[in-house]
Amino acid sequence: MPPQAPRILIVEDDEIIRNLISTMLQRKEYVIAGETASGEEAIIMAAELLPDLVLMDITLAGKMDGVTAARYIFQLFQVPVVFLTAHCDDMLIERAKGAQPLGYILKPFTDKELISNVGLALYNHGIRKKFLDMYPIGNPKTILAAHDLVMILDLSGRVVFYNPYSLRMLGLAPGDVLMHHWRDTMRLLNESSRKEIPDPVPEVVSQMVVIMRETNTLLLTKHGELRSVIATVRPVKDDKHEMLGVFLYAKEKPPENIRIKRMGSR
Repeated sequence: MPPQAPRILIVEDDEIIRNLISTMLQRKEYVIAGETASGEEAIIMAAELLPDLVLMDITLAGKMDGVTAARYIFQLFQVPVVFLTAHCDDMLIERAKGAQPLGYILKPFTDKELISNVGLALYNHGIRKKFLDMYPIGNPKTILAAHDLVMILDLSGRVVFYNPYSLRMLGLAPGDVLMHHWRDTMRLLNESSRKEIPDPVPEVVSQMVVIMRETNTLLLTKHGELRSVIATVRPVKDDKHEMLGVFLYAKEKPPENIRIKRMGSR
């Protein structure tokens, strides 16, 4: 069988440029895995699509810029990134190092410049990936298929990644979760007292500790459902052992121990 054409995810908030890139790549028989104008959406798409390369505009509009999105995409899912930028100053390059980009394409660019940078990045990542560590949160395919709540939070507690089951468990739409503080999507309660458990994220971030609650813990959804869970909150570190984010995991207890009811019901 002939080798499959590389699959590219395009992240660019200028629709004209995004369409131009797509056309240039398809002329050279690259496959467009997906397109988005949003850095936060790009993280979810990268996990779902696992493209061979992400072309990322550095200065995206919205709640997350391209540098931050690219860092999560590479560090969590080991998907390589090439940056698109209208300027490339020393401060920007220094900040972008955490994403370990495999190139910078300066706007405006020609189709030759685009294609040569994409080809070189794919080649270099093919060599580099042999030396990459294991995924810091586990294999993306396994996480996406898990029937447990899995979220990655930024250092302030906002959700930057979730698996599909999280939405199902919480009864929420993507827009109600992505880039919202995790406590705006659910609460953790002490089962005995029914009082809210203090937010564990600040302690995890400041002390780099793992917090586990294996007993006496309820998850309260925004719709008032209570679920008995085992919850884990732990640091996520990048390949330099620096703090990248916070891993939030909640697993419902076996059916015989689950007591789901609505707040206020008897």
